[in-house]
Amino acid sequence: MASLSTADERALRRAIRTNRWMLWLARHWLALALLFLFVYTGLSLTAPVFMEVGWDSAANVVYTLYAPLCHQFAFRSWFLFGDQLVYPRAVAGSSLRPFEYYAAQDPHFAGVDLYTWSADLQLKARSFRGNEQMGYKTALCERDVAIYGAMLLAGLLFSRVRRWLRPAPILLYVFLGLGPLGLDGFSQLFSYPPFEFWPVRETLPAYRLLTGALFGLMNVWLAFPYIEESTNEARHRISARLRLAEQRLAELRVTSR
Repeated sequence: MASLSTADERALRRAIRTNRWMLWLARHWLALALLFLFVYTGLSLTAPVFMEVGWDSAANVVYTLYAPLCHQFAFRSWFLFGDQLVYPRAVAGSSLRPFEYYAAQDPHFAGVDLYTWSADLQLKARSFRGNEQMGYKTALCERDVAIYGAMLLAGLLFSRVRRWLRPAPILLYVFLGLGPLGLDGFSQLFSYPPFEFWPVRETLPAYRLLTGALFGLMNVWLAFPYIEESTNEARHRISARLRLAEQRLAELRVTSR
């Protein structure tokens, strides 16, 4: 009988630890989500800082870490410590000096036709980190920085209204979140090979910023209230299980004396 009581006590202790851990996660999910967004977005911005101070190895680790998650094309990325914040391609029609003007002066792009969309151009633009004149690119592209940065800011705002904010209507999410992003992105994609449905269209950085920020904002407005509702329900269930396990453990201790 004593061995059974010991086994029961161990099982109850494990259940109590597990439920306490789950309760902590349910109570702090928003802080954890904001921490992830802060680290994910912020770390991508450290790469150009590392390059600027001469920590190339540390910068390369950051670029490599984000490489599977983003195309990292230089002409669609933010740059720090250079002449401009962005270097859009000439076809974008920006008033800024185009990417081709600067790339033509850098040995990294020697032998590459900068005005023709090709695999060679894409590979070179992806691997290009920057230089002293242009500065150094972030590890995430313009739109991705806008998406995750907007989610971080929207998440901070959500922490102030989490008790009463309802999820965004699906139609509004589609119209404001997915619509501009899809229209901007796909109209660009389908203008390039192998599609070429219409003349080449390269999205302006301002459009990348706007559509990315809208998408990030709407993601938070749609998802976070649902997560808050679910975790509130989970907290009640876990708290009940935890009280029951603690009560059962106390009774077991009394009967074992």
